[in-house]
Amino acid sequence: MKIAGLDIGTTGCKCTVFDDQGKYLAKACRDYPVTRAVTGHEIDAAAIMDAVYASIREMAEKYPDIAGIGVTSFGETFVCVDEAGNPLHPAMLYTDPRGQEECQELIEKLGGHNIAHITGLRPHEMYSISKMMWIKKHCPEIYASTRRILLMGDYVVYHLTGKAQIDYSLATRTMAFDIKNLCWSRDIFEAADIDSNLMSEPVPSGTIAGVITQKSAQMTGLSTDTKIVSVSHDQVAAAVGAGAFDGTVAVDGAGTVECLTPIYDELPDIDVMYEGYFSVVPYVIPGKYVAYAFSYTGGALMQWCVETIAKEEKKLAGEQGISVNEYLEKMYDGLHHEEPSGLLVLPHFAGAATPYMDTGSKGAVLGLTTATTAADIYRGCMEGVVYEMYLNLQALKHSGIHFQKLHATGGGAHSAVWMQMKADMLNLPMTALKTADAGTVGSAMLTGVAIGLFSDLADAAAHMVEETVTYVPRKEMHERYQKIYERYRQVYHAVRPLM
Repeated sequence: MKIAGLDIGTTGCKCTVFDDQGKYLAKACRDYPVTRAVTGHEIDAAAIMDAVYASIREMAEKYPDIAGIGVTSFGETFVCVDEAGNPLHPAMLYTDPRGQEECQELIEKLGGHNIAHITGLRPHEMYSISKMMWIKKHCPEIYASTRRILLMGDYVVYHLTGKAQIDYSLATRTMAFDIKNLCWSRDIFEAADIDSNLMSEPVPSGTIAGVITQKSAQMTGLSTDTKIVSVSHDQVAAAVGAGAFDGTVAVDGAGTVECLTPIYDELPDIDVMYEGYFSVVPYVIPGKYVAYAFSYTGGALMQWCVETIAKEEKKLAGEQGISVNEYLEKMYDGLHHEEPSGLLVLPHFAGAATPYMDTGSKGAVLGLTTATTAADIYRGCMEGVVYEMYLNLQALKHSGIHFQKLHATGGGAHSAVWMQMKADMLNLPMTALKTADAGTVGSAMLTGVAIGLFSDLADAAAHMVEETVTYVPRKEMHERYQKIYERYRQVYHAVRPLM
């Protein structure tokens, strides 16, 4: 018997298969295009479904005894569908600028703090409800033809099983879900003039939707006994896959986006969260919540540096048979050992996320000289991302956090240099986990529990979460970084008025 995690991302999906002991076996990935223009950022929901069928089919050919598949996905993006589940329009991504006026309309009707106390979210046009309002106002014929409104996770589950259900954490990303009563908010849907009956049924994370339909079985090669599980929003799945189940542990997701995910053992102070635009999301364990503190550019900033600044170094790294990231780290260490770079890098290359949520902010590199090397800039970018996380940590201080360590996932967790830098700067132990795909691991863990393979999440974690190295903070380095941080936290306010 096998279990699988299906992770639906903004540019591609992956289906990862594990055996009955939770051991990784294989994965299949498929990409799909995103369309970006000044007036809209869109994705084709039908293309996502095609990619899902293809990735599952590749795995089912190798492992026909897959007993359960858990579905996790990125948030916010939804699609209106007809009676047969066919998309009626291109789906708007969270970065799509449409919905700003509608979001302001909701604020004027209900009040920003009131919305936050209901939904756990400070109002912003990135969330689904504002964009639903935009469609109804500007494309009334689409809204009139709509029989269901589905986010990408429940869209996939619906096509695989015929059941329209959405887990609490993904439902939260609509900005129309009551996180205390765990149901759609009548007040918000009435103010938005959207029919809440079009939405999927909210269920706890890790709820079985049913077995796969005959049609989907033919499309994928799976048995009609295969169970499909509604897992969660991808960041919640990553927290589960990192083995973080209470407030003593937080998760550092070092992927394309850098995301710090603390866990709260009770509802945090919403007013504190409001000030920093921090989301409050129901966790997989009843009564617990998570929050997202993030920078749009984590690993993406390293990638920008490699592709734009370090082209020659990339070539030399290839000749040595090592990654360009490792090459740049060694190059810097050979010149400066562990000295801070002397640069101040504002990592807002794709806008500012928490605690500012300022899409107009831009990146900046301060302190350049004619002696600055590509390795210096690379190191400065690493530092800038971590300073931004420390800034978020300070903004969260009075919200009720009490974590004593961090579990690190994603590709960045494999960099010993970056992990030690984070431990030093944040002044917390950082434990790197073996897997880079914590989201699919978490999805498979919840699937294993749902179908009875594991007795509970602790049992699943014992089988599937593997710690590698723990990096301990060094007092003298923390103090050195602190002095630089005092300058870093002024950079945004100094640079932003010039943009």
